[in-house]
Amino acid sequence: MKREYPDSPLVGVGAVIVDQNRVLLIRRGTPPLLGEWSLPGGVLECGETLRDAVVREAHEETGLTVETGEMLGIYERVIRDDARRVRYHYVLIDFLCRAVGGDLKAGSDAADVRWFTREELPALNLAFDADDVVRKGLDRT
Repeated sequence: MKREYPDSPLVGVGAVIVDQNRVLLIRRGTPPLLGEWSLPGGVLECGETLRDAVVREAHEETGLTVETGEMLGIYERVIRDDARRVRYHYVLIDFLCRAVGGDLKAGSDAADVRWFTREELPALNLAFDADDVVRKGLDRT
């Protein structure tokens, strides 16, 4: 599956992991959004359920085992290059999650992983969709 300059949109999942009024975010170690804070998540694999993908991606990127709760939203991210060609196109489905085990550590596509409070979020300049769904998740706990 070609992620950069894809032939069709890719389905991605995100884990909004909330604990004690904090949300867990990763610093992206790969494009798109290289170096930016974002939700743990990734592309759905063929034959995998959305919830299974959330559990897998959360574990790969944070070291934590999560339990998925309600779906918080569906978002679309289209990133174009300077010539206006579609460089990345994801349909993102984000779930509220809670950690039920594991050891917190950055892994796979994550350069760093950290808990953030609501008050710390504005300084991160999260992408609009990530900021929106993180706040929804914090409001539900």
